[in-house]
Amino acid sequence: MKISVITVFPELYRAFIKTSLIARAIENKLIELNLVRFSDMCEPKDRIDTPTCGPGSGMVLKPKVIAKAIGHCEEQYGPGYKIFFSPQGENLNQKQLRKFADSVLQKELTVKTNENMKFSDEDIHIILVCARYEGIDERVEQYYADSIFSIGDYVLMGGDLPAQVFLEGFLRYIPRVVGKKESVEKDSFSGPFFDYPQYGLPVEWNGIKIPQIVQSGNHESIEQWRIATACKKTLRYRFDWVRQSFLSQDEKKTCKSNIPNHYVALMHSDVVVRGNNGGHTSVTSLDLHDIARSSATYGVENVFMVTELEDQRSIMQEFLNFWLSKKGIEYNSSRFEAVKKVIPIKSFEKVKLFIKEKDGAEPIIITTSAKQYGYAKAIDYFSQGKVWECNRPILFVFGTGQGLNEKILKQSDYLLGPIYGFPNYNHLSVRSAVAVILDRWFGLNSRLDFMDK
Repeated sequence: MKISVITVFPELYRAFIKTSLIARAIENKLIELNLVRFSDMCEPKDRIDTPTCGPGSGMVLKPKVIAKAIGHCEEQYGPGYKIFFSPQGENLNQKQLRKFADSVLQKELTVKTNENMKFSDEDIHIILVCARYEGIDERVEQYYADSIFSIGDYVLMGGDLPAQVFLEGFLRYIPRVVGKKESVEKDSFSGPFFDYPQYGLPVEWNGIKIPQIVQSGNHESIEQWRIATACKKTLRYRFDWVRQSFLSQDEKKTCKSNIPNHYVALMHSDVVVRGNNGGHTSVTSLDLHDIARSSATYGVENVFMVTELEDQRSIMQEFLNFWLSKKGIEYNSSRFEAVKKVIPIKSFEKVKLFIKEKDGAEPIIITTSAKQYGYAKAIDYFSQGKVWECNRPILFVFGTGQGLNEKILKQSDYLLGPIYGFPNYNHLSVRSAVAVILDRWFGLNSRLDFMDK
Protein backbone atom coordinates (compact mmCIF):
# COMPACT_ATOMS: atom_id res chain seq x y z
CA MET A 1 0.00 0.00 0.00
CA LYS A 2 1.35 3.40 -1.01
CA ILE A 3 0.40 6.41 1.10
CA SER A 4 1.26 9.91 -0.09
CA VAL A 5 0.97 12.80 2.36
CA ILE A 6 0.86 16.28 0.84
CA THR A 7 1.66 18.92 3.45
CA VAL A 8 3.18 22.32 4.11
CA PHE A 9 5.38 20.81 6.84
CA PRO A 10 6.77 17.30 6.13
CA GLU A 11 8.94 17.80 9.24
CA LEU A 12 5.87 17.10 11.37
CA TYR A 13 5.97 13.47 10.16
CA ARG A 14 9.66 12.68 10.62
CA ALA A 15 9.36 11.37 14.18
CA PHE A 16 5.86 10.01 13.56
CA ILE A 17 6.96 7.58 10.84
CA LYS A 18 9.99 6.42 12.83
CA THR A 19 8.03 5.51 15.92
CA SER A 20 6.19 2.42 17.16
CA LEU A 21 3.84 0.45 14.92
CA ILE A 22 3.96 2.90 12.02
CA ALA A 23 7.75 2.43 11.79
CA ARG A 24 7.36 -1.34 11.99
CA ALA A 25 4.72 -1.32 9.24
CA ILE A 26 7.09 0.61 6.97
CA GLU A 27 10.04 -1.63 7.90
CA ASN A 28 7.97 -4.75 7.14
CA LYS A 29 6.95 -3.24 3.77
CA LEU A 30 3.27 -3.29 4.66
CA ILE A 31 3.08 0.37 3.65
CA GLU A 32 5.26 2.85 1.82
CA LEU A 33 4.99 6.47 2.92
CA ASN A 34 5.69 9.33 0.55
CA LEU A 35 5.93 12.89 1.94
CA VAL A 36 5.36 15.74 -0.51
CA ARG A 37 5.93 19.40 0.35
CA PHE A 38 3.54 21.95 -1.18
CA SER A 39 6.30 24.51 -1.70
CA ASP A 40 8.23 22.04 -3.88
CA MET A 41 5.37 22.35 -6.38
CA CYS A 42 6.05 26.08 -6.90
CA GLU A 43 8.53 28.04 -8.91
CA PRO A 44 11.20 29.81 -6.78
CA LYS A 45 9.76 32.80 -4.91
CA ASP A 46 6.16 31.79 -5.76
CA ARG A 47 3.72 31.50 -2.87
CA ILE A 48 1.66 28.39 -2.23
CA ASP A 49 -1.27 30.45 -0.92
CA THR A 50 -3.47 33.31 -2.03
CA PRO A 51 -5.85 35.68 -0.20
CA THR A 52 -9.45 34.52 0.17
CA CYS A 53 -11.94 36.12 -2.19
CA GLY A 54 -14.56 38.45 -0.74
CA PRO A 55 -14.65 40.15 2.67
CA GLY A 56 -12.58 38.73 5.52
CA SER A 57 -8.99 37.86 6.15
CA GLY A 58 -7.00 34.69 5.61
CA MET A 59 -5.19 32.75 2.93
CA VAL A 60 -6.11 29.58 1.04
CA LEU A 61 -3.84 27.13 -0.75
CA LYS A 62 -3.72 27.76 -4.48
CA PRO A 63 -5.66 25.24 -6.59
CA LYS A 64 -2.83 24.88 -9.12
CA VAL A 65 -0.34 24.01 -6.36
CA ILE A 66 -2.61 21.30 -4.95
CA ALA A 67 -3.32 19.96 -8.42
CA LYS A 68 0.39 19.77 -9.20
CA ALA A 69 1.11 17.98 -5.91
CA ILE A 70 -1.62 15.41 -6.55
CA GLY A 71 -0.39 14.94 -10.11
CA HIS A 72 3.16 14.44 -8.81
CA CYS A 73 1.99 11.68 -6.41
CA GLU A 74 -0.04 9.93 -9.11
CA GLU A 75 2.87 10.02 -11.53
CA GLN A 76 4.89 8.10 -8.91
CA TYR A 77 2.33 5.57 -7.70
CA GLY A 78 -0.62 5.73 -10.07
CA PRO A 79 -4.16 7.05 -9.40
CA GLY A 80 -4.83 7.64 -5.71
CA TYR A 81 -7.85 7.72 -3.42
CA LYS A 82 -7.76 11.32 -2.20
CA ILE A 83 -8.66 12.20 1.39
CA PHE A 84 -8.99 15.79 2.56
CA PHE A 85 -9.39 16.92 6.18
CA SER A 86 -11.77 19.69 7.20
CA PRO A 87 -13.94 20.63 10.22
CA GLN A 88 -16.86 20.46 7.79
CA GLY A 89 -16.06 16.88 6.79
CA GLU A 90 -17.68 13.61 7.76
CA ASN A 91 -17.09 12.65 11.38
CA LEU A 92 -14.22 10.15 11.57
CA ASN A 93 -15.10 7.43 14.07
CA GLN A 94 -14.17 3.82 14.69
CA LYS A 95 -16.84 2.43 12.40
CA GLN A 96 -15.79 4.77 9.61
CA LEU A 97 -12.14 3.72 10.01
CA ARG A 98 -13.05 0.06 9.93
CA LYS A 99 -15.31 0.52 6.93
CA PHE A 100 -12.53 2.32 5.08
CA ALA A 101 -9.98 -0.36 6.00
CA ASP A 102 -12.33 -3.10 4.74
CA SER A 103 -12.71 -1.22 1.44
CA VAL A 104 -8.92 -0.96 1.14
CA LEU A 105 -8.35 -4.65 1.87
CA GLN A 106 -11.02 -5.66 -0.64
CA LYS A 107 -9.73 -3.09 -3.16
CA GLU A 108 -13.18 -1.57 -3.47
CA LEU A 109 -12.19 2.09 -3.28
CA THR A 110 -13.47 4.19 -6.16
CA VAL A 111 -11.48 7.19 -7.40
CA LYS A 112 -13.85 9.71 -8.91
CA THR A 113 -11.30 11.82 -10.83
CA ASN A 114 -10.15 8.81 -12.86
CA GLU A 115 -13.45 7.82 -14.45
CA ASN A 116 -14.57 6.07 -11.26
CA MET A 117 -11.61 3.73 -11.38
CA LYS A 118 -11.47 0.87 -8.90
CA PHE A 119 -8.26 -0.64 -7.52
CA SER A 120 -8.96 -4.10 -8.86
CA ASP A 121 -5.55 -5.47 -9.87
CA GLU A 122 -3.34 -2.58 -8.80
CA ASP A 123 -1.68 -1.56 -5.56
CA ILE A 124 -3.76 0.72 -3.39
CA HIS A 125 -2.58 4.32 -3.41
CA ILE A 126 -4.01 6.72 -0.79
CA ILE A 127 -3.31 10.44 -0.96
CA LEU A 128 -3.78 12.56 2.16
CA VAL A 129 -4.09 16.28 1.46
CA CYS A 130 -3.34 18.39 4.55
CA ALA A 131 -4.56 21.98 4.42
CA ARG A 132 -3.16 24.99 6.29
CA TYR A 133 -4.19 28.60 6.85
CA GLU A 134 -7.91 29.13 6.04
CA GLY A 135 -7.95 25.82 4.23
CA ILE A 136 -8.37 24.77 0.63
CA ASP A 137 -10.19 26.38 -2.26
CA GLU A 138 -13.68 24.82 -2.27
CA ARG A 139 -13.38 23.92 -5.96
CA VAL A 140 -10.36 21.70 -5.25
CA GLU A 141 -12.26 19.60 -2.73
CA GLN A 142 -15.22 19.50 -5.10
CA TYR A 143 -13.06 18.22 -7.95
CA TYR A 144 -10.60 15.91 -6.21
CA ALA A 145 -11.87 14.74 -2.83
CA ASP A 146 -13.01 11.13 -2.61
CA SER A 147 -13.54 11.57 1.14
CA ILE A 148 -13.42 14.55 3.49
CA PHE A 149 -12.98 13.72 7.17
CA SER A 150 -13.21 15.70 10.40
CA ILE A 151 -11.73 14.40 13.65
CA GLY A 152 -13.92 16.57 15.90
CA ASP A 153 -15.98 19.68 16.35
CA TYR A 154 -13.04 22.06 16.67
CA VAL A 155 -10.57 23.83 14.42
CA LEU A 156 -6.83 23.12 14.28
CA MET A 157 -4.01 25.00 12.58
CA GLY A 158 -3.88 22.49 9.76
CA GLY A 159 -4.69 19.01 8.51
CA ASP A 160 -1.52 17.27 9.66
CA LEU A 161 -2.70 16.12 13.06
CA PRO A 162 -5.98 14.81 11.56
CA ALA A 163 -3.92 12.97 8.93
CA GLN A 164 -1.81 11.33 11.64
CA VAL A 165 -4.91 10.44 13.65
CA PHE A 166 -6.39 8.90 10.51
CA LEU A 167 -3.23 6.89 9.82
CA GLU A 168 -3.01 5.54 13.38
CA GLY A 169 -6.69 4.57 13.43
CA PHE A 170 -6.85 3.15 9.91
CA LEU A 171 -3.59 1.18 9.96
CA ARG A 172 -4.61 -0.69 13.10
CA TYR A 173 -7.08 -2.59 10.90
CA ILE A 174 -4.44 -3.61 8.36
CA PRO A 175 -3.28 -7.20 9.02
CA ARG A 176 0.11 -7.56 10.74
CA VAL A 177 0.33 -3.89 11.75
CA VAL A 178 -1.02 -4.67 15.23
CA GLY A 179 0.23 -7.92 16.77
CA LYS A 180 -3.05 -9.35 18.07
CA LYS A 181 -6.28 -9.03 16.10
CA GLU A 182 -8.27 -9.29 19.37
CA SER A 183 -6.69 -6.03 20.54
CA VAL A 184 -8.41 -4.26 17.66
CA GLU A 185 -11.69 -6.16 17.64
CA LYS A 186 -12.50 -5.29 21.28
CA ASP A 187 -11.53 -1.63 21.15
CA SER A 188 -13.82 1.07 22.48
CA PHE A 189 -16.23 2.19 19.73
CA SER A 190 -15.87 -1.10 17.86
CA GLY A 191 -19.29 -2.00 19.27
CA PRO A 192 -21.98 -0.18 21.24
CA PHE A 193 -19.97 -0.16 24.50
CA PHE A 194 -16.56 1.10 25.54
CA ASP A 195 -13.81 -1.38 26.22
CA TYR A 196 -13.95 -2.89 29.71
CA PRO A 197 -11.56 -1.66 32.47
CA GLN A 198 -8.05 -3.08 32.31
CA TYR A 199 -5.84 -3.87 35.33
CA GLY A 200 -2.28 -5.04 35.89
CA LEU A 201 -0.29 -6.07 38.94
CA PRO A 202 0.14 -5.21 41.78
CA VAL A 203 -3.28 -6.14 43.18
CA GLU A 204 -3.31 -2.97 45.30
CA TRP A 205 -1.96 0.39 44.21
CA ASN A 206 -2.39 3.68 46.09
CA GLY A 207 -4.98 2.01 48.30
CA ILE A 208 -7.09 0.92 45.30
CA LYS A 209 -7.52 -2.81 44.70
CA ILE A 210 -8.26 -4.71 41.52
CA PRO A 211 -11.96 -5.75 41.77
CA GLN A 212 -12.34 -9.15 43.42
CA ILE A 213 -14.30 -10.55 40.48
CA VAL A 214 -11.31 -9.96 38.17
CA GLN A 215 -9.12 -12.00 40.53
CA SER A 216 -11.69 -14.81 40.88
CA GLY A 217 -10.53 -16.92 37.93
CA ASN A 218 -14.18 -17.50 36.94
CA HIS A 219 -14.04 -16.59 33.25
CA GLU A 220 -17.81 -16.54 32.75
CA SER A 221 -18.37 -14.23 35.73
CA ILE A 222 -15.49 -12.00 34.66
CA GLU A 223 -16.93 -11.70 31.16
CA GLN A 224 -20.37 -10.76 32.53
CA TRP A 225 -18.78 -8.18 34.83
CA ARG A 226 -16.77 -6.73 31.96
CA ILE A 227 -19.86 -6.34 29.77
CA ALA A 228 -21.90 -4.76 32.58
CA THR A 229 -19.08 -2.40 33.58
CA ALA A 230 -18.40 -1.35 29.98
CA CYS A 231 -22.11 -0.75 29.49
CA LYS A 232 -22.43 1.40 32.63
CA LYS A 233 -19.43 3.49 31.69
CA THR A 234 -20.67 4.06 28.15
CA LEU A 235 -24.16 4.98 29.35
CA ARG A 236 -22.62 7.46 31.79
CA TYR A 237 -20.25 9.21 29.41
CA ARG A 238 -21.41 8.49 25.85
CA PHE A 239 -25.08 7.55 25.71
CA ASP A 240 -25.10 9.30 22.32
CA TRP A 241 -22.80 6.51 21.05
CA VAL A 242 -25.00 3.76 22.49
CA ARG A 243 -28.19 5.18 21.02
CA GLN A 244 -26.74 5.42 17.51
CA SER A 245 -25.35 1.87 17.64
CA PHE A 246 -27.12 -1.19 16.33
CA LEU A 247 -27.97 -3.10 19.53
CA SER A 248 -28.73 -6.80 19.77
CA GLN A 249 -31.58 -7.89 22.02
CA ASP A 250 -29.06 -8.98 24.68
CA GLU A 251 -27.32 -5.61 24.52
CA LYS A 252 -30.65 -3.81 24.88
CA LYS A 253 -31.38 -5.88 27.98
CA THR A 254 -27.94 -5.08 29.39
CA CYS A 255 -28.57 -1.36 28.86
CA LYS A 256 -32.03 -1.53 30.42
CA SER A 257 -30.67 -3.34 33.48
CA ASN A 258 -28.03 -0.62 33.99
CA ILE A 259 -30.40 2.35 33.67
CA PRO A 260 -32.37 3.36 36.78
CA ASN A 261 -36.14 2.88 36.69
CA HIS A 262 -38.09 5.73 35.11
CA TYR A 263 -41.64 6.80 35.86
CA VAL A 264 -44.09 9.27 34.33
CA ALA A 265 -46.67 11.31 36.25
CA LEU A 266 -49.39 13.25 34.45
CA MET A 267 -50.81 15.88 36.78
CA HIS A 268 -54.52 16.68 36.60
CA SER A 269 -54.33 18.41 39.99
CA ASP A 270 -51.78 20.99 41.16
CA VAL A 271 -51.87 22.57 37.72
CA VAL A 272 -52.56 26.08 36.49
CA VAL A 273 -56.04 26.54 35.02
CA ARG A 274 -56.99 30.03 33.83
CA GLY A 275 -54.70 31.63 36.36
CA ASN A 276 -55.78 29.36 39.23
CA ASN A 277 -52.62 27.78 40.70
CA GLY A 278 -54.47 24.95 42.41
CA GLY A 279 -56.75 23.96 39.55
CA HIS A 280 -57.90 20.60 38.26
CA THR A 281 -58.35 19.29 34.75
CA SER A 282 -60.42 16.45 33.36
CA VAL A 283 -58.89 13.10 32.55
CA THR A 284 -59.17 12.06 28.91
CA SER A 285 -58.97 8.47 27.70
CA LEU A 286 -56.89 9.64 24.73
CA ASP A 287 -54.13 11.04 26.99
CA LEU A 288 -54.16 7.95 29.18
CA HIS A 289 -54.11 5.64 26.21
CA ASP A 290 -51.36 7.38 24.19
CA ILE A 291 -49.08 8.20 27.13
CA ALA A 292 -49.27 4.57 28.24
CA ARG A 293 -48.19 3.40 24.79
CA SER A 294 -45.30 5.90 24.63
CA SER A 295 -44.18 4.84 28.10
CA ALA A 296 -44.29 1.15 27.20
CA THR A 297 -42.26 1.84 24.04
CA TYR A 298 -39.43 3.46 26.00
CA GLY A 299 -39.41 1.15 29.02
CA VAL A 300 -41.06 3.40 31.63
CA GLU A 301 -42.03 1.38 34.72
CA ASN A 302 -45.35 3.05 35.56
CA VAL A 303 -47.55 5.94 34.47
CA PHE A 304 -49.33 7.80 37.28
CA MET A 305 -52.51 9.68 36.41
CA VAL A 306 -52.73 12.11 39.34
CA THR A 307 -56.01 13.73 40.36
CA GLU A 308 -57.51 14.57 43.72
CA LEU A 309 -61.01 14.24 42.26
CA GLU A 310 -62.48 10.88 43.17
CA ASP A 311 -64.93 10.78 40.28
CA GLN A 312 -62.07 11.29 37.80
CA ARG A 313 -60.12 8.40 39.32
CA SER A 314 -63.27 6.30 39.16
CA ILE A 315 -63.69 7.03 35.43
CA MET A 316 -60.08 6.05 34.80
CA GLN A 317 -60.43 2.84 36.76
CA GLU A 318 -63.48 1.85 34.76
CA PHE A 319 -61.56 2.39 31.55
CA LEU A 320 -58.58 0.39 32.87
CA ASN A 321 -60.78 -2.46 34.11
CA PHE A 322 -61.84 -3.25 30.56
CA TRP A 323 -58.29 -3.36 29.15
CA LEU A 324 -57.04 -5.40 32.11
CA SER A 325 -59.90 -7.90 31.81
CA LYS A 326 -59.74 -11.16 29.86
CA LYS A 327 -61.96 -9.64 27.20
CA GLY A 328 -59.67 -6.59 26.84
CA ILE A 329 -56.53 -8.73 26.64
CA GLU A 330 -58.08 -10.91 23.93
CA TYR A 331 -59.27 -7.84 22.03
CA ASN A 332 -55.83 -6.19 21.95
CA SER A 333 -52.98 -7.75 23.92
CA SER A 334 -50.47 -5.00 23.01
CA ARG A 335 -52.87 -2.40 24.40
CA PHE A 336 -53.02 -4.41 27.61
CA GLU A 337 -49.20 -4.39 27.85
CA ALA A 338 -49.21 -0.60 27.77
CA VAL A 339 -52.29 0.13 29.86
CA LYS A 340 -51.26 -2.20 32.70
CA LYS A 341 -48.54 0.33 33.55
CA VAL A 342 -51.15 3.03 34.38
CA ILE A 343 -51.95 3.78 38.04
CA PRO A 344 -54.68 6.28 38.97
CA ILE A 345 -53.51 8.02 42.15
CA LYS A 346 -54.73 10.82 44.42
CA SER A 347 -51.67 13.04 44.96
CA PHE A 348 -48.10 13.76 43.97
CA GLU A 349 -46.95 12.82 47.49
CA LYS A 350 -48.47 9.36 47.01
CA VAL A 351 -46.58 9.02 43.70
CA LYS A 352 -43.27 9.71 45.42
CA LEU A 353 -44.10 7.33 48.25
CA PHE A 354 -45.04 4.56 45.78
CA ILE A 355 -41.69 4.91 43.96
CA LYS A 356 -39.69 5.06 47.19
CA GLU A 357 -41.32 1.86 48.45
CA LYS A 358 -40.79 0.08 45.12
CA ASP A 359 -37.19 1.20 44.45
CA GLY A 360 -35.92 1.88 47.94
CA ALA A 361 -34.91 5.47 47.14
CA GLU A 362 -36.46 8.89 46.65
CA PRO A 363 -37.00 9.65 42.97
CA ILE A 364 -35.10 12.33 41.11
CA ILE A 365 -37.84 14.66 39.92
CA ILE A 366 -37.60 16.09 36.41
CA THR A 367 -40.32 18.57 35.57
CA THR A 368 -41.23 19.77 32.13
CA SER A 369 -42.62 23.12 31.21
CA ALA A 370 -43.38 25.23 28.16
CA LYS A 371 -41.99 28.15 30.19
CA GLN A 372 -38.67 28.72 31.92
CA TYR A 373 -38.55 28.72 35.73
CA GLY A 374 -35.76 29.21 38.23
CA TYR A 375 -36.78 26.46 40.65
CA ALA A 376 -34.47 23.68 39.45
CA LYS A 377 -31.26 23.10 37.57
CA ALA A 378 -31.84 23.11 33.83
CA ILE A 379 -30.72 20.02 31.91
CA ASP A 380 -30.81 19.04 28.27
CA TYR A 381 -31.20 15.81 26.37
CA PHE A 382 -27.47 15.04 26.60
CA SER A 383 -27.51 14.91 30.40
CA GLN A 384 -28.82 11.37 30.92
CA GLY A 385 -25.53 10.01 32.22
CA LYS A 386 -25.22 12.71 34.84
CA VAL A 387 -28.71 11.88 36.13
CA TRP A 388 -28.30 8.11 35.90
CA GLU A 389 -25.05 8.02 37.85
CA CYS A 390 -27.03 9.05 40.97
CA ASN A 391 -28.50 5.52 40.86
CA ARG A 392 -31.94 6.68 41.94
CA PRO A 393 -35.29 6.25 40.20
CA ILE A 394 -36.31 9.10 37.88
CA LEU A 395 -39.77 10.65 37.73
CA PHE A 396 -40.82 12.77 34.77
CA VAL A 397 -43.70 15.07 35.70
CA PHE A 398 -46.00 16.55 33.07
CA GLY A 399 -48.71 19.12 33.57
CA THR A 400 -52.09 19.53 31.92
CA GLY A 401 -54.04 22.78 31.60
CA GLN A 402 -51.54 25.63 31.50
CA GLY A 403 -48.79 23.63 33.16
CA LEU A 404 -47.56 22.60 36.60
CA ASN A 405 -48.09 24.96 39.51
CA GLU A 406 -45.36 26.27 41.79
CA LYS A 407 -45.99 23.64 44.46
CA ILE A 408 -44.82 20.91 42.07
CA LEU A 409 -42.13 22.93 40.31
CA LYS A 410 -40.45 23.77 43.61
CA GLN A 411 -39.93 20.04 44.25
CA SER A 412 -37.99 19.62 40.99
CA ASP A 413 -34.41 18.45 40.94
CA TYR A 414 -34.08 19.22 37.25
CA LEU A 415 -36.06 21.08 34.62
CA LEU A 416 -36.29 20.21 30.95
CA GLY A 417 -36.93 23.31 28.90
CA PRO A 418 -39.56 23.94 26.25
CA ILE A 419 -39.78 21.85 23.08
CA TYR A 420 -39.15 23.93 19.99
CA GLY A 421 -38.74 23.41 16.29
CA PHE A 422 -37.57 26.18 13.98
CA PRO A 423 -40.84 28.12 14.42
CA ASN A 424 -41.59 29.61 17.84
CA TYR A 425 -44.87 27.72 18.16
CA ASN A 426 -44.68 25.30 21.11
CA HIS A 427 -48.26 24.46 22.02
CA LEU A 428 -48.04 20.67 21.85
CA SER A 429 -50.65 18.44 23.41
CA VAL A 430 -49.34 16.77 26.55
CA ARG A 431 -49.45 13.33 24.95
CA SER A 432 -47.30 14.61 22.07
CA ALA A 433 -44.90 16.27 24.51
CA VAL A 434 -44.49 13.03 26.47
CA ALA A 435 -43.72 11.10 23.28
CA VAL A 436 -41.16 13.68 22.10
CA ILE A 437 -39.42 13.95 25.48
CA LEU A 438 -39.20 10.20 26.04
CA ASP A 439 -37.77 9.73 22.57
CA ARG A 440 -35.19 12.48 23.10
CA TRP A 441 -34.26 10.92 26.44
CA PHE A 442 -34.26 7.22 25.50
CA GLY A 443 -34.74 6.82 21.76
CA LEU A 444 -32.38 4.67 19.71
CA ASN A 445 -31.31 5.99 16.33
CA SER A 446 -29.03 3.43 14.69
CA ARG A 447 -26.74 4.78 11.99
CA LEU A 448 -26.68 3.03 8.62
CA ASP A 449 -23.08 1.86 9.06
CA PHE A 450 -24.12 -0.07 12.18
CA MET A 451 -27.13 -1.58 10.46
CA ASP A 452 -25.00 -2.70 7.53
CA LYS A 453 -22.84 -4.96 9.68
